[in-house]
Amino acid sequence: MQGTGNSWPWTRVAITGASSGLGAALAQELATPGRILHLAGRDAARLAVTAAACRGAGASVIEAVFDVTDAEAAAAWVRGMGGLDLLIANAGTSAGTGGTREAPEQVARIFAVNLTGALNTMLPALEMMRAQPQGPHGLRGQVAAIASIAAFVASPGAPAYAASKAALQRWVEATDATARQDGIRLYAVCPGFIRTPMTAPNQFPMPMLMEPAEAARRTLAGIARGKARIIYPWPIYAAARLMGALPPAWLSRLPAKAAPPDSAPADPAQPPSPPPG
Repeated sequence: MQGTGNSWPWTRVAITGASSGLGAALAQELATPGRILHLAGRDAARLAVTAAACRGAGASVIEAVFDVTDAEAAAAWVRGMGGLDLLIANAGTSAGTGGTREAPEQVARIFAVNLTGALNTMLPALEMMRAQPQGPHGLRGQVAAIASIAAFVASPGAPAYAASKAALQRWVEATDATARQDGIRLYAVCPGFIRTPMTAPNQFPMPMLMEPAEAARRTLAGIARGKARIIYPWPIYAAARLMGALPPAWLSRLPAKAAPPDSAPADPAQPPSPPPG
């Protein structure tokens, strides 16, 4: 189950947060004749640009504008597809890494989008896939969630973001074990820094900064190979695991701006919460 461009093994693919960044790159990498793309986002204008590019490459595209925190809208979107080979739960948001205290409304929004919002599409997708016939590779369907290498560090610079991505990564990997019994696979995708609108304002060094197109190819290659945890780049992951092994008291002394890698936002139309005050 490997491929590039036209040879990726999925016919029906759904992507949330497809307006720009990694979501748009995933859509464009998959956009080939014979493939059906269900693209969702909050910004209709940005989403239309992605959809037009995908149609120009020959894909059939169905656009949907909604907020992933709207559980009813998210479930209706998934169920309206009638069948699905791969869902990529990519929508996400962050409060940034400016070293300021996170306001309660920021924390609530980050968890609502990054964790609950992802579940709002993944859970109905899993339900639908269980009723599907098995495909040529013995699977009824596949679900991938875009977490982050930040999931492995309790970062003082982005506590809600890191925690929400950690919860998402753990849930996906734990659920994959039981979903396999139903012929379904789940994948936790944990990227490092990606050049996107969300990382653009960062004032600190972003080592091994990656272009969205390369991140999209690595993501899809990992899914195609059946890797439950898809992580790139490895040196950043190793550094994050080392930091994550430090005693909490040591981490608390780190500068708040020394945040771990932030993956690209799925949808910049889901903006970072406003700063306190």
